[in-house]
Amino acid sequence: MTRLATRLAAPEPGWTVEADAVVVGSGIAGLTAALELRTRVPRVLLVTKDILASGSTVWAQGGIAAALDPSDSPAAHLQDTLVAGAGLCDPRAVEVLVTEGPRRVRELVARGAVFDTAADGSISLTREGGHHADRIAHAGGDATGAEISRALVAQIEAVRDDPGIEVIEHALVLDVLTGPPGPDGRPGRACGVTLHVIGEGQRDGVGAALGRAVVLATGGIGQVYRSSTNPAQATGDGIAAALRAGAVLGDVEFVQFHPTVLWLGSGVKGQLTLVSEAVRGEGALLLDTDGVRFMPDVHPMAELAPRDVVAHAIVRRMTETGSDHVWLDARHLGDEFLRSRFPTINDRLLEHGIDMTTDLVPVAPAQHYHSGGVVTDLVGRTSLPGLYAVGETACTGVHGANRLASNSLLEGLVFASRAAKHIAAQVGSGVLTPLTPVARPGDEALVAAASRARVQRIASDGPGPLRSGDGLRRAVAALAAVPTDAHLRTDEGRRLAAPQVAEWETTNVHQVATVLTAAALEREESRGGHARSDFPATEPSWRVRLELSLGAEGDLVSRRSSPA
Repeated sequence: MTRLATRLAAPEPGWTVEADAVVVGSGIAGLTAALELRTRVPRVLLVTKDILASGSTVWAQGGIAAALDPSDSPAAHLQDTLVAGAGLCDPRAVEVLVTEGPRRVRELVARGAVFDTAADGSISLTREGGHHADRIAHAGGDATGAEISRALVAQIEAVRDDPGIEVIEHALVLDVLTGPPGPDGRPGRACGVTLHVIGEGQRDGVGAALGRAVVLATGGIGQVYRSSTNPAQATGDGIAAALRAGAVLGDVEFVQFHPTVLWLGSGVKGQLTLVSEAVRGEGALLLDTDGVRFMPDVHPMAELAPRDVVAHAIVRRMTETGSDHVWLDARHLGDEFLRSRFPTINDRLLEHGIDMTTDLVPVAPAQHYHSGGVVTDLVGRTSLPGLYAVGETACTGVHGANRLASNSLLEGLVFASRAAKHIAAQVGSGVLTPLTPVARPGDEALVAAASRARVQRIASDGPGPLRSGDGLRRAVAALAAVPTDAHLRTDEGRRLAAPQVAEWETTNVHQVATVLTAAALEREESRGGHARSDFPATEPSWRVRLELSLGAEGDLVSRRSSPA
């Protein structure tokens, strides 16, 4: 039986701030939620781990998907999304996404986001893997996320002096605070968070932010792995905090490994350079190290097949050729086109001595996106009353087993708006009232920062792009052997670790890796972003969502439910 702590080892809060809603995260989902809530409830607190203009949204190159062209339709977008999700999407959530998406994108333009336009002034649209229509809006060629982040941050900065909103930067959220437990002993309603201001924010040390509702928009889990396209802040903080508070997680085994990430050698770690799928969307080809184009033999859409198909095909081809990378060939697209369409990618490649207009680009799969997360309904509510999740932190059912390219920014936009409106209605009607938090039963944990590389290696070797039962069982045992009470252990009178940022992040990384590995071991099939060499087929009996949560004392419990 796997047991995880229900809270982090941390000092008691030394200060308190109160708000009607506490929003954690400043990507597209968190910023949208905060902006929508500011006009609907008396007071909003926006907490972000770094500065406002940080997080995964900034790094989104490809674009945002929406049926904006008259020749396209929400129904066609829905169908492409369902196909990519490999049978595990919630059609109701996808319908919300594709029908409300175009309106939300136009609202984004009204908020100041500047997308690339065609000669007639309309938003220029292109195509990416898995889409059967040109429906990807982009900005600055390949800097869509940066432009969206700029526009939304500008909106927040414009109201910084508004007494109805407060922003705390450089603040790591530790745990979700909960009220008195119910008759079943489960944690009560979410009523705030504990957070540690990392030294440059407005407050010092650990404090408590109390709120009638909490919105988690903390992004992904990239740093669970040895290499990822995610920024350094992506340590799974929101998912781990929600799990410890009693919320249900779903689809956590489905991890998207982007097929084309710049390969610079086996020793490179941390955030890697993404070579956007849009490059293949414009016609770039994948070649093995013998110069053979292999994707047409794998899938009818060749290089534009869904990402899991392409990533797994690359891994298998690398194994067959004894190589650690393949080549991306865009040379035939021409110098002028490549430099104007992909200026950011071009500049980053040039920094490494690679000219995509004349050189083959070495690429290999790396962790990119987490399709699972905290299970929510169509308005962002989790299983824990008062707690909402949006963006990559959430499991809305939109992505199923594999996210369709450029649906993530749209999901953050659509469901953050829905969550904000629902919270405002609940606050206005008196359903969400202030609560006094109480201590939860169970253990507290702290994993030494020195263990992070060890955990990342276990996750990369176990629940990586291609998995096996033996490898996952080894990973389960190895993760269980990592000390989670480093704050209580001593070595020659010295504590192994003290509660601080690096240790809290590493504890989150360890807990997410543990849950992810457990789910991957339980799912005995291959589907979407989950590929098992010992169970290579997709099994109809496994068309279910694995949901995981902690019991009152921290025992990890799984159940299977219908994805729709």
